[in-house]
Formats: sequence, structure tokens, C-alpha cells
Amino acid sequence: MPSEQPDSATLDSLILLRKSMSELREELRQVVVGQSEVIDQILLSILCGGHSLLVGVPGLAKTLVVKALAETLGLTFNRVQFTPDLMPADITGTEVLQEDKKTGHREFRFIEGPIFAQVVLADEINRTPPKTQAALLEAMQERQVTAGGHKHILPSPFFVLATQNPIEQEGTYPLPEAQLDRFMMEIRVDYPSENEELEIVRQQSRRKSVQLKQVLSTESLLKFAETVDAMPIADHDVRYAIALVRASRPSNAEAVSATKNYIQWGAGPRGSECLVSAAKGHAAIHGQNFASYENIQAVFEPVMRHRIVLSYNAEADGVSIDDVLAQLLEQVPPPTQGPVQKVFQKFLTKAEH
Repeated sequence: MPSEQPDSATLDSLILLRKSMSELREELRQVVVGQSEVIDQILLSILCGGHSLLVGVPGLAKTLVVKALAETLGLTFNRVQFTPDLMPADITGTEVLQEDKKTGHREFRFIEGPIFAQVVLADEINRTPPKTQAALLEAMQERQVTAGGHKHILPSPFFVLATQNPIEQEGTYPLPEAQLDRFMMEIRVDYPSENEELEIVRQQSRRKSVQLKQVLSTESLLKFAETVDAMPIADHDVRYAIALVRASRPSNAEAVSATKNYIQWGAGPRGSECLVSAAKGHAAIHGQNFASYENIQAVFEPVMRHRIVLSYNAEADGVSIDDVLAQLLEQVPPPTQGPVQKVFQKFLTKAEH
């Protein structure tokens, strides 16, 4: 059973959220062909207040999706192209000495960097050295930047959406595990289908003239984020999420055969937190009024794939991270599902009509 039934205000907010997400997807279709799952996962991450890492080869509209999403949400947007010579101050900002020409008084003034936006696209984040990558850590976790001993608060809401090329590794710097763990999800951006690619080519000239409209206000987005955070989830479903994460740790007694065979390091407690939070977001954008184990299973791979380090056995056997995660889902049994979900879903459908 859910830990609590949603009150009427929460239910109304969930219905409005579902309607807004539908309008948002429709608006994005004007410039983005396909990638519906990618868009849903980015939206889910934003609603949960998390950051996401988009992994895909060049030319799959990763930058276009992020920019269009920021525009339809009415959020300020900055893009930072990560290169080997990029310095931390190029991202966070720097202090400069300024002189008042009338009085001759000199003082340091902080000049904000591109990190001071509500949506920051860190393009090809693995192309810059660890020193510069680390400049994002404080911003991603604390929502602030420290310069010259002073703290500068970042805009609210604040999201980092980073991209990474999975095939070209020459001249790249793998992200440290501490920074990877700050990303709520690793979203795989795949090739379009044949029909989608045909539509992409047909729309090439038309997309340049499309003006996207703002679908949500910042206030509405923050309100929806509060609604997602307050989504009910049963205690046994939370325990299931924790069991999945603990089963990924080879040293734990809960480790399953897939873990012992193929995982060197498993996910930490932040993985459990993100898994439950993402399950709530998945339930909300798909018209449910509480999260269940099925939502946990739906977000398990994007939440976990960057938190696990495979062993040499996995590489030798040609086993991918998604293969191992699929085995974890098979080997960790979910809780028994009762009829309550169908009852609440029927109530939500009736309320919408």
C-alpha cells in the first residue's frame, strides 16, 4: 500500500503537471524529431532537481534538445564548450580589480561566469582536465560558487546537463567518480529510426524559422518539483530500491551472482536516493499519483549505469553495463503488487475527465 493517499491539492497538481508535460512534448516536436524517451528523462531529472549526463555520438540533437527545453520552460540558458585549455574561472567567473575614476578607490568585483544560468549545457565535458571539471562540483552540489572567499548563490532552479561522446576517447579526461555521482542520471541518446531520420532531413530548413513558446513559468516548474517530491511511495517499494542498490556492491552480503561476476565497485547511498526520487518523477510525468516498484525498474538503468564500475571479467566476456543492470533486475525480486494501484489509477483517470 502507498505510505499515504494524495490529498486533493496534490492530485490537482499532478493532473496539471501531466497536462503541462503533454503540452511541452508537443511544443518540442516542432524542432526535435523522435528522442521522446530522452526528453522524458531530462524532464524527469529537472522535476527532481537533478543533473543529467547525456551520452551519444555527435549529431543526435543533444544540444538542440537542451536548448529547446530551456526555451519552452522559460529558463535562462548558457552553453559552455569544454576544451583542454578551459580554466575553472572560465566557468565560474573571476574577480577583477576596478577603480572608481572619481574617487580613485579600488576594489575587487566578481564577474559572473556562464555557470550563472538556470540551465547550463556542459558540452563534451570529458574534453577538459580534471581541475576544470572539478569547478562544477561545488556548483552542482551546493548551488553556489566560491571566489575570493565569498560565496555567490546560483540562480534557482539550477540544472547542469552535460554531454559526452562515447566513441572518441583520444585526448579526453574520464570524469572522476565523485563528479559522476553528482549526476542523477546518465541518459543514452541513440540513433533515430529510418522514418525519424527522414523527417529530420525534411524539417532541416523549417526548424530554423520555428519560434518556440514558453509552456511553463518558473513558479509552475518549482511548484511541480514540490509536488514530485511529495509523491507517496510505499515503504516496501523504498526497501526494494535500496535492495537493488545494495545488491550492486560486491562486498555486501546482498550481492547477487551478476555483481560477484562482473562488478568491481557498486553504487553508494546517493544511488538509493536518486533511484527513489527518479521513480517519483517517472510516476508523475506518466499520470500516476504515487510511485511503485514498476517506476523504480523503469528508471533503474539511467540512474545506476554511471555509478557502477565493471570488473575485467565483464570486459573479457563482452558484458555491458546495461547487461549487468538487467541481470540485477532479474535477480532481485520486486515486492508483491496489490490491487491498490489500479484503484488509484481509475480515480486519477476519473478526476481528469
